[in-house]
Parts: sequence; C-alpha cells; structure tokens
Amino acid sequence: MSEHTTSAAAPRRTFLVVLPLLAFLGLAALFWFRLGSGDPSKIPSALIGRPAPQTMLPPLEGLKTDGAQVPGLDPAAFKGKVSLVNVWASWCVPCHDEAPLLTELAKDKRFQLVGINYKDAADNARRFLGRYGNPFGSVGVDPNGRGSIEWGVYGVPETFVVSREGTIVYKLVGPITPGNLQTVLMPELEKALK
Repeated sequence: MSEHTTSAAAPRRTFLVVLPLLAFLGLAALFWFRLGSGDPSKIPSALIGRPAPQTMLPPLEGLKTDGAQVPGLDPAAFKGKVSLVNVWASWCVPCHDEAPLLTELAKDKRFQLVGINYKDAADNARRFLGRYGNPFGSVGVDPNGRGSIEWGVYGVPETFVVSREGTIVYKLVGPITPGNLQTVLMPELEKALK
C-alpha cells in the first residue's frame, strides 16, 4: 500500500467515526430548542377551532352528587354551554395541586366543568374526589386512554375550553396554577362566554 493511500484513508476514517457523534449532537440540540427551552403549555393543538370529539365515556361508577349518579361524558352536553374539560387522574401529582383551583372554578355557574378520568382505578378516582371535593358536573372514565387520544391529550393534566357551539377554542397543557388561571385560562373562558 502506498503512503499516499494510507494518509488519504485516515481523514475518511476519522470522519466516519465522528459523523454519528455530530448527528447525535445535532438532534440533541434540536430537541432542546424545540422542547426543552419552550413552555410546554404552549404546545399547539390541531383541534383548536374544531368540534370537540364525539366520544362518549361512561360515568365513574359510585360517584354521586345529592344521591344521584354523576353522569359520564356525553358530547351532546357541550351544545349551548361553555365547558371547561379537565383531563385528570388520582396518580397525577400536578392534578392534586390543581384540584383546589378546580373547586373554586366550579363556583362560577357561567360554564360547566367536565372531567375525564384518565387511566385510573375507580376506587382511587373516587377517593381523590372525596378528598378534594368533586368540582365536575360530569365525569367520563377513560380507562385505556383512547378517548383522551381523540382529544389530543399528551399527558395529564390538560384542560380544554369548549365553546357553546361545541368547538375547542383553547387547550392548556399542564396543571392549572394560580398564575395561569388569572393570566391565561380565565381570559380564554371570558372570550368563550361573550
């Protein structure tokens, strides 16, 4: 082998060794800029401006208000009323943090509060609502997560504002906090109520 052939192969071999590292670093930077540096509550939803999913979900068995079974999720209930739809679970730590805020929101009778219980055990869900109080007028159970997928849910908690026409007008990814309740969620609800 000539000296010239050996010296030409060395840079090529080095390039082939470094190429996967460069590709990895490029992808890591892309993910960091797209996901890590942004606010996850600002993830766009393809469902904004579209009708709420027409998925019926059964009620949370044994959940009662004034002795009557709390109904499940019926998409027909969205027509004519502004709705706040909250996807939650008893095993979700941020859901525990937002529960008192949902209880406060439930006092505002200008809109209805609807819950979707996501991949949860019925006993745990009832205990959760027993601990914090049930803010929901209806609670649909989504044991396998299929109904939530139709809503475009990434994880729990997530909250949607649905207009009187049954159209999704806003989506909040992550928990309701005192800060985003006043600066984001209430203004979106007020817009839907006009």
